[in-house]
Amino acid sequence: MALQARLRAANGCPWDREQSHQSLRKFLVEETYEVLDAMDSGDSGKFASELGDLLLQVVFHSILAEEAGGFTASDVIEAVHTKMVRRHPHVFGDAQAKTSAAVLKNWEQIKAEERAAERAGERGGKSAPAGKPSDESILAGVPRSLPAVLEAYQLTRRASHIGFDWENLAGILEKLDEEKREIESALPAGKSNAEGARQLEEEVGDFLFAGVNVARFLGVDPEIALKKASQKFKKRFQWMETAAREQGHRLAEVPRARMEELWDESKAAEKSRAGGAV
Repeated sequence: MALQARLRAANGCPWDREQSHQSLRKFLVEETYEVLDAMDSGDSGKFASELGDLLLQVVFHSILAEEAGGFTASDVIEAVHTKMVRRHPHVFGDAQAKTSAAVLKNWEQIKAEERAAERAGERGGKSAPAGKPSDESILAGVPRSLPAVLEAYQLTRRASHIGFDWENLAGILEKLDEEKREIESALPAGKSNAEGARQLEEEVGDFLFAGVNVARFLGVDPEIALKKASQKFKKRFQWMETAAREQGHRLAEVPRARMEELWDESKAAEKSRAGGAV
């Protein structure tokens, strides 16, 4: 905190002095993804370093807020401490929660009650009496500004915490097949008129939503899984481009059948490098 305050001081760093909450937004996102990359690397030193960079963002925003008379770093820590105590009544209170599922169910209900109380306070009204169910939706706290995959993940995750979930993986996979068939049914109209195109867009959305549900049900973060799949595609495609150049061609000039062969060769090369199945 002292170091960042020094950088923001009159005789500090010109770049740091120019920053605002808005200008730092992109760094908050970037540092989060760099933490995830470091986590996957297995390098504990890199992981610690990237967590430090992420922590710096919290410190920086706290310094900016304190300068503007908003809040301090102590307020940030106190807020999360109070929140964690409030959301763990099975540890710090009399509530019962013997399983992780019960904990998550209580957690989502408490969050809904918090949002309802906050809105009531903004309106100068009263929140629901203690022990009474809140009329606040469990899904109300999922920001619309989230990327689509993360939004779908958060919506279904919160619903699952209170028991609204598939009984088994087979049910979700069957739903995925159902959505695929609906895309196939919508294809003719989707290519011929605006209403058909709208319906096709909706069916594709349902298919993707079901795919996110598959990931969540299996305990896989779909955003991270898709990021890794994208990187895998990128590496294989760039391998194809290199192989084509070595044969005196641009990949765009290679016949489609040969592209498929190069794709299989890139997978084989990747498998060889990894020393196992891909």
